[in-house]
Amino acid sequence: MSDDPGILTGTYVRLEPLSRAHIPGLVAAAGEDPALYAWTPLPLDPDGMARYVDTAVRWRDEGTALPFATVRLADGKVVGSTRFFLIERWEWPAGHPNAHRSGPDACEIGYTWLAASAIRTAANTEAKLLMLDYAFERWRVHRVCFHTDMRNERSRGALARLGAVFEGTLRAHRLASDLIPRDSARFSIIAAEWPGVRLRLKQRLAA
Repeated sequence: MSDDPGILTGTYVRLEPLSRAHIPGLVAAAGEDPALYAWTPLPLDPDGMARYVDTAVRWRDEGTALPFATVRLADGKVVGSTRFFLIERWEWPAGHPNAHRSGPDACEIGYTWLAASAIRTAANTEAKLLMLDYAFERWRVHRVCFHTDMRNERSRGALARLGAVFEGTLRAHRLASDLIPRDSARFSIIAAEWPGVRLRLKQRLAA
């Protein structure tokens, strides 16, 4: 994909392009407390994690996603994964100022999970800051979306604290981890809201 950010590095975490080299670390991270992933279709065994990574890498090769491994800088340990996906490029008419823009117009951030040892640390906040900063400042997207299972109160609360706006419920939207058509809570951040969200995230990190 053009304009691939490569590695995104902060103070607490580094987001590395996902590869098969991360599989052992991902399995170890998920194995810290498998009960955390009741609403996340996350494989816990090496073979399943290999398929998970291969699918993400295939999407990257097809230009529809950019998956990352989340690495804690303090000890170099893989503590989870996240990705840009459903990357949209809109059909602007010839002559429009946006007709020759190089970056996407919108995207979703998802497939995000963390090891038990990284929850309630700076890892998730900084990873979101790194990705949102890249999406809004480099790609100049108009919108970033997030979806989560309506039953996942912890995830819905985290998105609200992030500053994302709840847009509503999409019924029977995606296959859930318990293999039923799940209702998804849809959140988004638009470009006009990004400066305020960025300030809030930086304040949370400083605290």
